[in-house]
Amino acid sequence: MEVGIVARKGSERAASLAATLRDVVVDAGEAVWLDEETAAALDAGDDARSVKAFDDCDLVVAVGGDGTFLFVARNAGDTPIVGVNLGEVGFLNAVSPADAATALRAEVRAFRDCGLDVREAPRLTASAGDWTSTPAANEIVVQGDRRGPGGGIDYEVRVDGATYGEGHADGVLVATPTGSTAYNLSERGPLVHPAVDGLVVNEMVADEGMPPLVVDTDATVTVAVENDAGATVASDGRDTATLEGPVEITIERTAPPIRIAGPPSDFFEALGKLS
Repeated sequence: MEVGIVARKGSERAASLAATLRDVVVDAGEAVWLDEETAAALDAGDDARSVKAFDDCDLVVAVGGDGTFLFVARNAGDTPIVGVNLGEVGFLNAVSPADAATALRAEVRAFRDCGLDVREAPRLTASAGDWTSTPAANEIVVQGDRRGPGGGIDYEVRVDGATYGEGHADGVLVATPTGSTAYNLSERGPLVHPAVDGLVVNEMVADEGMPPLVVDTDATVTVAVENDAGATVASDGRDTATLEGPVEITIERTAPPIRIAGPPSDFFEALGKLS
């Protein structure tokens, strides 16, 4: 078995726990991979690997917050991920530091005994013509080059070909259940429990918009932007592309999903940390 370990960059606490978990894997007779940043923090540069190679691991442990978990998810393909939560909100990182060694031993045993118990969370992509975004775990946002007065986009939103809303807005956001607690929440969108198979369609500061809508996970959402200036499309707020207008942007679920191993997080306990 090959286990990758990624610790939050710049965190001594995360690096210390990563060292403990590395010893757990070695003591179990399995192989450990460390991403470059974690290897440097542990003075193990000779063992460093690119995190993009971690899709060849059997399991990856993300030590940090949800941001660390999503960093791993962006790079590790469909490799199952166990999240160790260093005292943050913890929608994705379910394991406490005190329980991390025990949880990892349990995952190693489960792998040996027939496989890991894995839950899946959807990812989204946006596409227009021959362009496709990087996959998003949280949300895809379609907006103008700036928000507020004089900015935004003229748009039409269609769900499986049927028009839901149109007019002028700062932008349109399509979020997964994972992302419902992120940017979507700041735009007054609904929270979606991770057990619900749905996507949130949320118009952002629309002049005469419709309420946020939850649609089936397999729905196809189209955002048609009429402005000649085009639109900026952002995947998880990180990877952005500017498309010339007018343009139709299709947003839909993509493979592979995020695969989450280990004990499930307590959604409502994590919600309590948001207040």
